[in-house]
Amino acid sequence: MANISILSLSLSFLLVFHGCLALRPFQQQQQQNQCQIQRINALQPNERVQAEAGWTDFFDSSNQQFLCAGVEVIRHHIQPQGLLLPSYVNTPLMVYIVQGRGYQGTMLPGCPETFQSSQQLQEGSESFQDRHQKIRHFQQGDVVVFPAGAAHWMYNDGQEEVIAVALLDSTNSANQLDQFHRRFFLAGNPQQGQGQQQQQKGGKTWGRSQKGQSQEEGSGNIFRGFDLEMLAEVFNVDQETAEKLQSPDDTRGHIVKVERGLQVIRPPMKSEQQEQRGRGGAANGFEETICSAKMTHNIDDPSRADFYNPQAGWCNNLNSFKLPILQMLQLSAERGVLRRNAIVSPHWLMNAHSIIYVTKGDMGMQIVNHEGQTVFDDQIQEGQLVVVPQNFAVVQKAGEQGCQWIAFRTNDNAMINTLAGHTSALRAMPVNVIANAYQMTPEQAWSLKFNRKETVMFSPTSRSSGRSIAA
Repeated sequence: MANISILSLSLSFLLVFHGCLALRPFQQQQQQNQCQIQRINALQPNERVQAEAGWTDFFDSSNQQFLCAGVEVIRHHIQPQGLLLPSYVNTPLMVYIVQGRGYQGTMLPGCPETFQSSQQLQEGSESFQDRHQKIRHFQQGDVVVFPAGAAHWMYNDGQEEVIAVALLDSTNSANQLDQFHRRFFLAGNPQQGQGQQQQQKGGKTWGRSQKGQSQEEGSGNIFRGFDLEMLAEVFNVDQETAEKLQSPDDTRGHIVKVERGLQVIRPPMKSEQQEQRGRGGAANGFEETICSAKMTHNIDDPSRADFYNPQAGWCNNLNSFKLPILQMLQLSAERGVLRRNAIVSPHWLMNAHSIIYVTKGDMGMQIVNHEGQTVFDDQIQEGQLVVVPQNFAVVQKAGEQGCQWIAFRTNDNAMINTLAGHTSALRAMPVNVIANAYQMTPEQAWSLKFNRKETVMFSPTSRSSGRSIAA
């Protein structure tokens, strides 16, 4: 009996494994020839959708860099007391909180309503009991993830604007629609409100066709397409209430103002942070169900840095070992901080594309393709991003004010290989191999191999401190 159980379990894993392999060729076929890039540029948002309590900026998803990486990037600006309306997307989402604080809810099917309380209505004496799924806090430096198709909302309960940069992994195996993301709103009229004039001028809409063209004008939430009587019947409410679901006259857009503040059941922020610290990275993913999965992780703490050099800076990597749900999403991230004129060792990512977004300061970058050609040699400023395709070599040097960035990566355990420094590819070679490969003396090969004692982040030398990469 035990042998039969083991055999069944083995077959199950085999089917899952082959299922994953079957999805990869489809993704590769979608991205075929998209990475024949001769020139990479620093990108900034080119479209905006305005709403009552904020706006969303869109980077051009038809740019060849995004087509190569199979991803899209948007940036939410949520004003204080602003609520990003509930919606879901056909792709996994990884969000980095550049600024601000608040809380968010992710509605997952079959998960229990573990938050519950009795509350008093503001009008009259009638009371009701509210129950809902878990609510999670977020703050500056947090990475928040959402599985494909999981409905979610975000609310700004702080005193400053929330700025959230989001990566949408359009060619992830979880997306079976097309290579562009589609957002399905559960409330409001996201194409109307203050963004309506922009839409009439051919501006951004939330749905895209396979060619990247807008599919609809003036569309609303998904309830708008259902018959009113059908909605009243399935929710067991009157037609007036059902009509509210369709929001026919709502002109507030996709981010709305909550005048008296959002009243929900949520634990104090400190207790939630203590719980997350207590769990740390100990979970191996097997005992963690989707309902209890940790979906937020802060990577803005230098005391937890994976690489730290007091003279150069630090970086913190987030992968599926630290946040197990990333194994399902097949994404990871890096938070980097460089001091003035410091350098990140020339390197390449072995198994992922990297989407680097500068959150503060600026840095010079050089990116080189497989033919040894420079495809990027320029400065990247705050609010801009650059896509570094898999295996392309890249070097980064901070400007006079230093630089901070977030890098999204298309593998849950992205692996870096450096060209210089203590753990580099050249350091791993015998001196004689280096000498013969580069036609140099053994002494020159030895100095090339051992002169840099640092690993990933280099403090500036006297010969480089006054010279920028893009000069």
